[in-house]
Amino acid sequence: MFAGTNTLYPLATAHKIKTAFGSDLLFSSELAARQGVMLTHLKRWYDNVDILRMATSVNGELLALSGPRNPYPGKLGVVEKGALADLVVVSGDPVADIALFEKPDTSLAMIMKGGRIYKNALN
Repeated sequence: MFAGTNTLYPLATAHKIKTAFGSDLLFSSELAARQGVMLTHLKRWYDNVDILRMATSVNGELLALSGPRNPYPGKLGVVEKGALADLVVVSGDPVADIALFEKPDTSLAMIMKGGRIYKNALN
């Protein structure tokens, strides 16, 4: 899989194929913190804003395509009333510096999932 990555992403971009961001790291508490690092690895093939879209709204669009198998029934990938939006507030501008996600302890000012705040360093 890794050997084909440098071929895959340029082909997906050239053919305007939507790609999602995800990893199996979340199943390991030791490796879960590296998800931000894995996200930043995409800068080899994508602009920062496209990486952010891939990990947010495009993931929502693609999950919605799974129909009845969708694990998140409801509106995904948008921030609006009634949507199932999880929010991350970043200390800094991730469009200018995607590497902020490599340091979640210091760069993520707020984390909200399912309407519940798990971290709030904004106060």
